Amino acid sequence: MGYSRGMELKLSLPEHRGAGARLLARATVLASALCVAWPAIALYKVVGPDGKVTYTDRAPVDQPSQQISKGGVVSAAASLPYELRQVASRYPVVLYTQPECGVCDQARNFLKTRGVPFAEKQVLTEADATALRKAENTTDLPVARVGQQQLQGFKSTDWAQYLDAAGYPKTSTLPAGYAWPAAVPLTTPPAPAREAKPGDTRVRNVPVEVAPPSATDSNPAGIRF
Repeated sequence: MGYSRGMELKLSLPEHRGAGARLLARATVLASALCVAWPAIALYKVVGPDGKVTYTDRAPVDQPSQQISKGGVVSAAASLPYELRQVASRYPVVLYTQPECGVCDQARNFLKTRGVPFAEKQVLTEADATALRKAENTTDLPVARVGQQQLQGFKSTDWAQYLDAAGYPKTSTLPAGYAWPAAVPLTTPPAPAREAKPGDTRVRNVPVEVAPPSATDSNPAGIRF
């Protein structure tokens, strides 16, 4: 009939059982509602050593956890191991690349082999190049950011030192099946031009000038009817 279990319990109580029974039923309904709503307002999902799952609004400091949104949806970084997630939040890595760039491919593969989560931004247009020059004061690629530290060009030994200093693991600790986010343009491309459709009043019809007919032997004046 559309009632929740708690409501059915309340309705099935005989009236002669008094206010105490009705109060107990209301408490049961409230407890059930809290059990359902709690994961939706919790920020962290904690799995204990015994496999028991609990939810909390405070980040655990002594055991791994998964961060979830207020809607109960697991965030993009939730699949990362606890220690790696902490490093990535303090020193996020951004890689700037362009297509058909062998050195860019080497830099990308290096980060993936080491197990570093990173965001990749591609320079595809003049607008992208301008934005890169403004943000990084260079147009040479690849360029990477480890926190606030800029890395120009690619040299595996130099990049490894900066990642070590930031606290990234020397070997990958990413879970099996981890997928890096797809590369995106550095700037938002302009919206495509809108095609005119029949009956579109916003499209103005421009009259086309028609050339006058040329004179012929049978119509030397070029008269038209």
